Amino acid sequence: MKNKTRKTLKIYWQHILKHKTLGFLILFSIIGAAVLNAYIPVYFKKFFDILTSGESTDIVVAGLIGTLVMIAVLEFFQWLFWRIAGFASTYFQSDIMAELSSHCYSYLLKHSFNFFNNNFVGSLVKRVKYFVNAFEGIIDRLSWSLIPLVINLVVMAFVLYQRNVWLVVGITIWVVIFMTVNYIFVSYKMKYDIAKSKAESENTAYLADTITNNSNVKLFNGHDREVKGFWKTIKEMTDLRKLTWNLDNIFEGIQGLLMIMLEIAVFYLAIRLWQKGQLTVGDFVLLQAYLINIFMRVWDFGRVIRNIYRDLADAEEMTEILLTPHEIRDVAGAKKLKVAKGEVEFKEVDFYYHKTRPVLDNFNLKIKAGERLALIGPSGAGKSTIVKLLLRNHDVAGGKILIDGQNIAKATQESLWQSTSLVPQDPMLFHRTLMDNIRYGKPSATDKEVMAAAKMANCDEFISGFPEGYKTFVGERGVKLSGGERQRVAIARAMLRNAPILVLDEATSSLDSESEGLIQDALGKLMKGKTVIVIAHRLSTIRQSDRIIVVDEGGIVEEGSHDELSDKKGGLYAKLWRLQAGGFIE
Repeated sequence: MKNKTRKTLKIYWQHILKHKTLGFLILFSIIGAAVLNAYIPVYFKKFFDILTSGESTDIVVAGLIGTLVMIAVLEFFQWLFWRIAGFASTYFQSDIMAELSSHCYSYLLKHSFNFFNNNFVGSLVKRVKYFVNAFEGIIDRLSWSLIPLVINLVVMAFVLYQRNVWLVVGITIWVVIFMTVNYIFVSYKMKYDIAKSKAESENTAYLADTITNNSNVKLFNGHDREVKGFWKTIKEMTDLRKLTWNLDNIFEGIQGLLMIMLEIAVFYLAIRLWQKGQLTVGDFVLLQAYLINIFMRVWDFGRVIRNIYRDLADAEEMTEILLTPHEIRDVAGAKKLKVAKGEVEFKEVDFYYHKTRPVLDNFNLKIKAGERLALIGPSGAGKSTIVKLLLRNHDVAGGKILIDGQNIAKATQESLWQSTSLVPQDPMLFHRTLMDNIRYGKPSATDKEVMAAAKMANCDEFISGFPEGYKTFVGERGVKLSGGERQRVAIARAMLRNAPILVLDEATSSLDSESEGLIQDALGKLMKGKTVIVIAHRLSTIRQSDRIIVVDEGGIVEEGSHDELSDKKGGLYAKLWRLQAGGFIE
């Protein structure tokens, strides 16, 4: 826990150092304002001492006005220092918070596909937001509470020491006791704050998950079940919230008693000192001003410390992600992949998701440049794994994958992805315009190029039917479009990208006949001149492939053309073909 706290503060400190000039200006201004705030009561003491001096009226009035002028000058400079600190802090915090957001976002996106499969979207969004907001909270409390508190106490101790040493000793002992009690309480309460933060994360994740799957909740009559499940997370979060708030109430009661004790003790001592002629009426005003100042500052101290710990607890969830190394990384000195032909080769590749369950074992496969290769086989045979390894969703456990003779593990991931295009079974679109979604394949493309790709992919017809055309927003994940329309947008995006290696992962498996016909036509245009890998359960979609690879239990069990494999007696492909096509023909 402490290690994570140090790491969190280290990340914040690294960003603060980029803006150290503004940071020093803020610190100087706050110190200046705090010193003046603590010293101004000295002039109020003089004001009342002059008022009760017994001098002539003219002398008293002149003294009072002179003192008032000094108070006004000091108040003005205090006001000026606070304003400087405030405006400087606006730029300081805003810029650093923007950089922290960008840093978290950038690091998060570089995590592996597997990482995102194991984490809720809502939880990740919350972690980024809380990490940035925690910085704002911590800096605010340091700038406007803790630093002024320390400076005020130091200046007050210096002033009171000149009046009477026992006043300083008494107040110092009280402050030490007060701070110690605060620290003990905060340390005790920290574990409950962490538990509350975790419960809030689980509640957010549950909410995001059910909202994302709202159609399943409706169609599978899950409303009551989900409400009960959500209420369970709310109940856990609420119980912890009540506990932490009640602990706060108890401690604030203890703080109040300690303050009453200090006030009575200080004024009792002041009366005795006044009785001996060591204090004046003005000293009573000074003491009262200082006590009010101390109470305001230390009362906040407990809350400030608790809030800082809470902010750190909130931030540490994101810190954990920032400290987690990226599963898939470019090796040192990784070079840009250069693809001229598009030849792909798997050489003695081993891979397993779990050490006890190998998926590919000494797998070998060579795909010629410009070849259309189909991968088929039963579910769990390893077809999708082959594609995921090619795209470096995962790294191989052994062996290597080559593209035009270059080991993809030694190339940059960005250059690998630049050389490949994927059209998945269920394309995920951004909640942006159709123009933006298609252009995502080639950010530098002109509107004309985007529209040309859309026409080739048979998108233009349905896009022109929307009132806003290419400026139509497609909804989250493209929910405003049908499955066939999303597929055609994905194909248009791949056409625009025009990468030499194309992967089609069940691109037509869930479509109606009309949509499939349009998409098959679009895919025919897309595949021209490319090395193509097709994964399909519908064997009718791969009959025109140059070669069909049948995969089972992590290895190649058959390969050849459709005609060769469909006539092979006892073959797996022939069996699958009879089940899918022969049965209907009969």
